[in-house]
Amino acid sequence: MKYFGTDGIRDKAESIIHHQYGYFIGKALKGIKKDSKTVFIARDTRESGYRIVEDIKKGLFESGINAYDLGVFPTPVLAYFSLSNQTFGIMVTASHNPYTDNGIKVFDKGNKLNSQDEAFIESVIDGDISIDKAKVSGQEKEFKNAFKKYLSLYNGMIEEVDLKIALDLANGAATTTAEKIFSKLSKNICVIANEPDGYNINKDCGSTHLGQLQDLVIKEECDLGIAFDGDADRLMVVDHQGQVCDGDFLIYLFASYLKAHKQLKNKFVALSKMCNIGIIKALNEKDIEVIQTDVGDKYITQAIEEHDGVLGGENSGHIINKLLFETGDGVLNAAFLIKVLQYYKLPLALLKEQVQYYPDKLINLKNIDKTLASHPQVVDIVNKHLCKLAGDGKILVRPSGTEPLIRISASAPSELQVDLIIEEIKNKIEDLAKEGN
Repeated sequence: MKYFGTDGIRDKAESIIHHQYGYFIGKALKGIKKDSKTVFIARDTRESGYRIVEDIKKGLFESGINAYDLGVFPTPVLAYFSLSNQTFGIMVTASHNPYTDNGIKVFDKGNKLNSQDEAFIESVIDGDISIDKAKVSGQEKEFKNAFKKYLSLYNGMIEEVDLKIALDLANGAATTTAEKIFSKLSKNICVIANEPDGYNINKDCGSTHLGQLQDLVIKEECDLGIAFDGDADRLMVVDHQGQVCDGDFLIYLFASYLKAHKQLKNKFVALSKMCNIGIIKALNEKDIEVIQTDVGDKYITQAIEEHDGVLGGENSGHIINKLLFETGDGVLNAAFLIKVLQYYKLPLALLKEQVQYYPDKLINLKNIDKTLASHPQVVDIVNKHLCKLAGDGKILVRPSGTEPLIRISASAPSELQVDLIIEEIKNKIEDLAKEGN
């Protein structure tokens, strides 16, 4: 794809505005479905979001499509209304990226667009396909009680608990929902990064910057801390000691709970190739199969659907629990976590001891030719080490689907092995870059 990555279109905000991606996406939806009448739109808190939304509405209106502009809301809220109203939803967000970036995700009936529809939109952007202007323009319509309607997903989960909970809202879209929901779950919550100004989204906060949350949990003696990313479709958790519990561990916890309640359909979970070997072994010991996928929540979703399951996710905190909702929802999964903890009646730190983690490491090589990730000499090094590991470890070298960098990750029985593997691959890629391949 020329414009679409693994999670929609993402670029510098000014580039998205300059190239009018929003306008062309708004126009293109009429070409995908001739009978499209009304589309839902939402955005996170970036200062550029409003301008991109206006471009989208311009394209929609010219095509005769009406718009419900929800304003600032998390991506899963937008997906919920796309599904419940069986229509398109357009989310303006760049997830965990800084405010200078932005992006556009398109949903069709609650699911992300398929590659065929993405290719059609790209053809409209490039001018290869034109969409006729409608005789009757679309218009903006009012959609009342959006938050109240979304709350229906939490039926059976809003019960007050005796836990002190810290929340990091990333100065993002979670600021419109999470605090309201968790104030119903606990009378004792501490909240940070809940004052968005258009420029501070994800700035030293949120699911990719856990330092402030860890400090808060320890200082305030909280039972746990929960951080969301900019559009609140994922979460990261820290225990009462400030130690990180990533998405893979949450999947382990959720899968164990669902299996105990005979709700883990076909007794498997879908995890990305980035998952820790220790998680896989711990799940296998509970007679839970692990199906590994490429990195990206759309691949997790595909695996769940193809194997008729209900649960999957990534270590980054994207979790899809189809017993709750069709797509990843950070706040909803956080509420489910509280329910699971109430069942086990044990602190996260003790539950985490059930998993014997393998040493692992992830590094990012920035400003480098992403094709070098699959260079034959790099592949040879990877295969050499995989052979030595003999199934007791993993190595992944891949270009990022949303950023201009190569990610190198390794997991092995010892930290020394991990460091040696990472260093050899890193050096080879950097040498190839200097040589010009």
